[in-house]
Amino acid sequence: MFRLLLRSMSSLFLFSALFSIAGLLVEGSVHEYKGEKFVGRGNALVVHGGSEGIYFSRPSSNLTDMAANGDAFIRFEKVTFRRPEDLHNFTSGLVQAIIFEVEDRELIGGSAYGGQRAICCTPDLAKLDACTQGEIIHRPSTTNPGFPYVLTTSFSLDKDMAILPSRSIEITKTGMYNLYFMICDPNLKDVVVEEGKTIWKNPTGYLPGRMAPLMNFYAFMSISFVILGIFWFSQYARFWKEVFPLQNCITLVITLGMFEMALWYFDYAEFNETGVRPTGTTVWAVTFGTVKRTVARLVILIVSMGYGVVRPTLGGLTSKVLMLGGTFFLTSEVLELVENVGAVSDISGKAILFLVLPVALLDAFFILWVFKSLSATLNKLQARRMMVKLDIYRKFTNALAVAVVVSVGWICYELYFKSRDVYNEHWQNAWVIPAFWQFLSFSLLCVICALWAPSQNSMRYSYSDDTNEEFDKDESSLRLIKPASYPTKDGLHAPESRPVTNSNGATDGDTGEEKTA
Repeated sequence: MFRLLLRSMSSLFLFSALFSIAGLLVEGSVHEYKGEKFVGRGNALVVHGGSEGIYFSRPSSNLTDMAANGDAFIRFEKVTFRRPEDLHNFTSGLVQAIIFEVEDRELIGGSAYGGQRAICCTPDLAKLDACTQGEIIHRPSTTNPGFPYVLTTSFSLDKDMAILPSRSIEITKTGMYNLYFMICDPNLKDVVVEEGKTIWKNPTGYLPGRMAPLMNFYAFMSISFVILGIFWFSQYARFWKEVFPLQNCITLVITLGMFEMALWYFDYAEFNETGVRPTGTTVWAVTFGTVKRTVARLVILIVSMGYGVVRPTLGGLTSKVLMLGGTFFLTSEVLELVENVGAVSDISGKAILFLVLPVALLDAFFILWVFKSLSATLNKLQARRMMVKLDIYRKFTNALAVAVVVSVGWICYELYFKSRDVYNEHWQNAWVIPAFWQFLSFSLLCVICALWAPSQNSMRYSYSDDTNEEFDKDESSLRLIKPASYPTKDGLHAPESRPVTNSNGATDGDTGEEKTA
């Protein structure tokens, strides 16, 4: 059953990792543009300016100070377009920026007589008075007044620069908003977004809407780790003489977890305050998190192997375990840095796949090795009749099995969620997916802490060279037994010596005496 479950989880984990590539886009409330080139989409030239979930704010009477009033808005600041020098001698068509909520996406573009859908107004549509030729086709929203919102600029004669007017657009309806820069004039195919930025703000700060709940979540997890740390460190201080190496490893994982959660909270708090993600804090949070996940996996693996419980060292497996841990750390660190610090959209899909696949494969390998080692350790404990240790390992195995089943179920839900949310319409619930994995790993850590918490009897669970450990006598179940002869090499008692009688009823001993007489 375990093997079937593991194979299923490994396959699902790989599919989940591949499917989550689309969700690796780095979000930031300040979107800067430096030399972005337009690409063809239908009959338009397009640059994606950003997508973020924004919560609504009440209409503000002071449009010049919306940030101070805690309003939600999108602000354009010096967004500049540049065209090639050989196109200076004539005026050009329009360069437009369009903002729309994802539910209104069908309001962008149109077609004449049911033909191919176009983004820019075509001559046929212009004849029907459906739009103005050379401009983006859009219709007003019935649920979000004032949207889609369009800003327009154009290149003047002998000018190679065109600047969008600086403006703040207030958001009065909660939704996932998209910004695109579009050109309908094919002569401007070589235009680039030279410089500028847009600032996206929620009522509570600059954190993107889908990330905002994570700040409170990391605050909650920080408090949870502090509570767990108080329990663990108090037990550690009381029974420090009884502590064995495995408990030192658990102490390290708890400490790393406390630092990771605190750093993530401060990272999100500063991001929310300034609108720019603090690179230094983010790198430290990523690094502490990667180290914690690596150490946690290694701890689970060496516990499954029986380190410190049925074997004093890992022997020849030490180098393999360290190599696996080091490889996992490097691949995870690169992936997390690219996801949280770098701009994933700047690299190709194949490069992203190159980063995701190794982490997925190593995780699957960890799972397989853990349960294979657990099976061998349980058999060894049962064969040696170490009942106390066998009981604690059975509880540990059950906890891991539950974690595996829950993980499989959650991966299936994650695949379903992302397959149904192509346009990020359910962005308000997206934070639950990364939060769940943090909560699951914390729950498993709590189980491990409960099973191997320092106590006055801690040494009962550690490895001992005493040969009597083979029977692992439980102090609560001691009973008087009849003394027996020492066990033989095979562990069985030698049979008692009995005289053998002959056919006449005399013993062999008597017969021998008669013969010697």
